[in-house]
Amino acid sequence: MASGSDRNPIIIGGLPSQVPDFDPEETQEWLDSLDAAVDERGRERARYLMLRLIERAREKRVAVPEMRSTDYVNTIATKDEPFFPGNEEIERKVLNATRWNAAVMVSRAQRPGIGVGGHIATFASSASLYDVGFNHFFRGKDDGKGGDQIFFQGHASPGVYARAYLLDRLTETQLDAFRQEKSKFPNGLSSYPHPRLMPDFWEFPTVSMGLGPLGAIYQARMNRYMEARGIADTSDSHVWAYLGDGEMDEPESLGQLSIAAREGLDNLTFVVNCNLQRLDGPVRGNGKIMQELESQFRGAGWNVIKLVWDRSWDPLLAQDRDGILVNKLNTTPDGQFQTYATETGAYIREHFFGDDHRLRAMVENMTDHQIQHLGRGGHDHKKIYAAYAAAKAHKGQPTVILAQTVKGWTLGPNFEGRNATHQMKKLTVEDLKGFRDRLHLPIPDKDLEDGLPPYYHPGRDSEEIQYMHDRRKSLGGYVPTRVVRAKPLPLPDEKAYAGAKKGSGQQKIATTMAFVRVLKDLMRDKEIGKRFVPIAPDEYRTFGMDAFFPSAKIYNPLGQIYESVDRELLLAYKESPTGQMLHDGITEAGCTASLIAAGSAYATHGEPLIPVYVFYSMFGFQRTGDQFWQMADQLARGFVLGATAGRTTLTGEGLQHADGHSQLLASTNPACVAYDPAYGYEIAHIVKDGLRRMYGENSEDVFYYLTVYNEPIQHPAEPADVDAEGIIKGLYRFKQGEKGEHAAQILASGVAVPWALEAQQILADEWNVKADVWSATSWNELRRDAVEAEEHNLLHPEEEQRVPYVTQKLADAEGPKVAVSDWMRAVPDQIARWVPGTYQSLGADGFGFADTRGAARRFFHIDAQSIVLGVLTELAKEGKVDRSLLKQAIDRYQLLDVAAAEAGEAGGDA
Repeated sequence: MASGSDRNPIIIGGLPSQVPDFDPEETQEWLDSLDAAVDERGRERARYLMLRLIERAREKRVAVPEMRSTDYVNTIATKDEPFFPGNEEIERKVLNATRWNAAVMVSRAQRPGIGVGGHIATFASSASLYDVGFNHFFRGKDDGKGGDQIFFQGHASPGVYARAYLLDRLTETQLDAFRQEKSKFPNGLSSYPHPRLMPDFWEFPTVSMGLGPLGAIYQARMNRYMEARGIADTSDSHVWAYLGDGEMDEPESLGQLSIAAREGLDNLTFVVNCNLQRLDGPVRGNGKIMQELESQFRGAGWNVIKLVWDRSWDPLLAQDRDGILVNKLNTTPDGQFQTYATETGAYIREHFFGDDHRLRAMVENMTDHQIQHLGRGGHDHKKIYAAYAAAKAHKGQPTVILAQTVKGWTLGPNFEGRNATHQMKKLTVEDLKGFRDRLHLPIPDKDLEDGLPPYYHPGRDSEEIQYMHDRRKSLGGYVPTRVVRAKPLPLPDEKAYAGAKKGSGQQKIATTMAFVRVLKDLMRDKEIGKRFVPIAPDEYRTFGMDAFFPSAKIYNPLGQIYESVDRELLLAYKESPTGQMLHDGITEAGCTASLIAAGSAYATHGEPLIPVYVFYSMFGFQRTGDQFWQMADQLARGFVLGATAGRTTLTGEGLQHADGHSQLLASTNPACVAYDPAYGYEIAHIVKDGLRRMYGENSEDVFYYLTVYNEPIQHPAEPADVDAEGIIKGLYRFKQGEKGEHAAQILASGVAVPWALEAQQILADEWNVKADVWSATSWNELRRDAVEAEEHNLLHPEEEQRVPYVTQKLADAEGPKVAVSDWMRAVPDQIARWVPGTYQSLGADGFGFADTRGAARRFFHIDAQSIVLGVLTELAKEGKVDRSLLKQAIDRYQLLDVAAAEAGEAGGDA
């Protein structure tokens, strides 16, 4: 078997870790020399000498190892392993019962008439990794604090359920309702870790691969942030993330390693289950994924612990006098190790040990059975304990444990290490018998031959179960458990919103700035001001939020150890260990992870935070949409601001910055309450309502999305008779038409409301049309209300039929309705079926581009003059005006000539 290519080595350098020292006196002399150089000449001189030695070693062609990768053996030498404090025999019995029940649960879910499937092999490979954590490390919440935060690998959920069953946290009825969440309600168990579906059990949704590691990093950072700001004592909380080696190919898995190292998050441990397989085949068949990951994590500044081999390898490594065994381990590719996991001892003796007489001699006294069962480190409780203990003890860096396992371990030869094992969901009778024998469970053959295979429970009073309870009691309670201890927040009074309700007077400001002013007033509130967590991806100045720098400051655990270049300015850049603002760099994914961690702090730590994430609108739901589903699933709350919104409003930036569709994307998320406000007083009402719904009495698991713009406009004061209910529900009449023979209605949202007002004036002055202007603050909420009304009417025909809110509001509104916004037409078209009378929408469908606002709006036919044409067109359809007027309007306003449009308002970054 070829060991690899010189052009693509499968090991990068290496450090001696378990290679025996056959001349310790000489070794000690070298070490003493180094110590003397450090003590007498200082670290810099010692460093120089070491570098010269490395240089000379390379000149002499001595294979000096590089630090990026170490030998393919355990990082922790056998002599350095700590005492294992548990009862390994009892723990193995517990684990065997857990393994059985996890596999049987999935197999029973494949029974005729159900067939909902499940995954067996992932937990089979990682069972010991979890078991050691459950028995010795994972802290619960019984002390009233947050305990540990554990991101379970999504496909391993059957094992977590199986363990909970043994502890009487779940019943057999619930296990049989796996993946039957509605048909077996309230007993249904979710397929994967889903807090929204099981809000008392799971804490973190992880099955969207790559988001688990990303979320874990920012959860660990949020723990430090809360501690630094005195909001919660998180000093005893540790974040554990269980991941797959194939999962690490997701960009999100590795994309934010640097922030964890940069901020020294030693409260974070990744456990990568390296079973060498993806879903369909090997992860790195021709390479070595553990070596690759070690290099990446070391390069990013993490502490790396490799857990490769179990204790059965210790005697072999101890006799490896010339390193031939370590070299063989280093140069054997993963695809071959996967094959060894499925082959006989005779095959391994011939193909692994057989090509060198020194290797053959090492195993000449071993039976084929013993060789076949030379195991992987991720299945050895003592080795795992040593790795976990070292991770918890390590300071100053996050730790990754790379644990080698076999996918489908203990499930039998039809499952173990097979490429198809991820998709295999059902055990045959022979599989079950072999599995039972492997686990030494007292289950008779007849129970396996007739009907569904049974679950196994050793008895509530058994030594094993009592041991499990005792271990969890000593660690602070059962996990996973989600507990909401947070109390409703005292909500600000009307004074906090007074500024926004006064309008902007003669000053022109963008709605982004109107929101920022509301936020600034809220952050001054003595009761909840400190709970706001502003988050932005390197764009605070763009959004006019640099005014927050001097007072709120930017969170940095190291503080500011340099003199800021703008230190003399009033709005100078200020960093602080107790800073309130999260300035996460150019990373929407990282910012959204911060948003989720902060937005779920009310449950994780019992202390509500109010995240306010402000980003370039185009890069929000489009770029990190999967994370917003994660946010919904994690029941996180907070405010999300799509700033610089609209397809035509952000002039000059062009296609990739022109957002005309995020409101539509937001409409697909059931937890997202989306608004497109036009004025500051609307924003005030929306924010006030959001605080009430998310943080007041009877709080809801939703988050608010507001799209705001960078075009300066005059904001009117709140009308004395303002329709506050209409603002919240999504539609209210902003200004009635004053003159004209023919009636019409213009529905506009966000930055389009001023265009609608201009069109209203033109229609009255030039076309004898009396048009009312409506502010549609939320097309999405109008549709949501209408859908709920329709569903109620469908299922309750005998009851009084509900009328959608939009239908009620427009019931007496005369004339055709024309909707306009800076979004694609599909956004206002959401309500079309519930609008009485004729309805037409105007929108910015197609790609955005760089030009003046006026030219862009003329191109998409959404400017004031195009609205006029839209209204006249609908009136002509109704026979109210002659169709000849339409051509007159087109010619008068030169609607076919983009260059004829006025440039419109210029500037306005915020």
